[in-house]
Amino acid sequence: MPSPVIAIHGGCGTLAADLQSAADWAETRAHLAAALRAAWRILAAGGAALDAVEAAVVVLEDSPHFNAGHGAALTEDAVHELDASIMDGATMAAGAVCTVRTIRNPVRAARAVMERSDCVLLAGAAADAFAQAHGLACVGNGYFTTERRVQALAALKARAARGTIALASEAERHGTVGAVALDGDGRLAAATSTGGFNNKPAGRVGDTPVIGAGTYARNGVCAVSCTGQGEVFMRRVAAYDVVARMSYAGQTLRQATDALVLDMLSSHRIGAGLVAVDAAGNVAMPFNTLGMARGWIAADGRLRVATHKDVIDMGGA
Repeated sequence: MPSPVIAIHGGCGTLAADLQSAADWAETRAHLAAALRAAWRILAAGGAALDAVEAAVVVLEDSPHFNAGHGAALTEDAVHELDASIMDGATMAAGAVCTVRTIRNPVRAARAVMERSDCVLLAGAAADAFAQAHGLACVGNGYFTTERRVQALAALKARAARGTIALASEAERHGTVGAVALDGDGRLAAATSTGGFNNKPAGRVGDTPVIGAGTYARNGVCAVSCTGQGEVFMRRVAAYDVVARMSYAGQTLRQATDALVLDMLSSHRIGAGLVAVDAAGNVAMPFNTLGMARGWIAADGRLRVATHKDVIDMGGA
């Protein structure tokens, strides 16, 4: 059987290096490493890929440095509406929530939907109530707010007033977190979570909770978690497209993910990225933006993280 692999992303909307302090960048990398280690502890003990991706995403949702959970984007009404999904490649089971406002870790709610309901996707207040009824941690909406997101909302509203909103960078608008894993039994899984984009309309839902668009996993092929402008990912059924390219066109993981991100999605002139792992443990992390927070632990057991071009080897996991 293959060696376990975990790969994560913190969104392709990475700031320019000089727009954040060295201490903040160091903490961002530390939180990426913490997410990887949380997942690796599960995989190294013989645990399931599904448990590993959930554990990794929970750590990223709890960090203020990523657009998911605490630190999520604000809508145009200055509230948080969160989306998440998870998929088990072994069974093709999946669960998701969207536009939730009180669930501390939406990825946990997505898994609860998958395992404790007959649904794939629950929305809004009903999803919040479902999470509370099933004992998941719930918080006031203000828990998710950080000063960075308050400033981002103000900046985008100012751009809109000036008529320059189309010039906003990927870092100003979007962000997502996600994880993909292969366990020692050859099982694949993927999970994704987001606050959507800054200044989004109330009720807007992107690709993250849409199975096949932002998240997909199938044993024997690959697991995928996407980041970027969700509307295009939905129209392109992006995550599933990687699986289809490999299954039906015989492309390798690298060929399939590069074709999707660097050719197809780039042709739409949007920022895009993803992380993916195939059944042999190969990892792909293409992005077409200034940077994409990311990290992985592969068969060699080394933990590597990056925010921009340069990758940092942090030693053994």
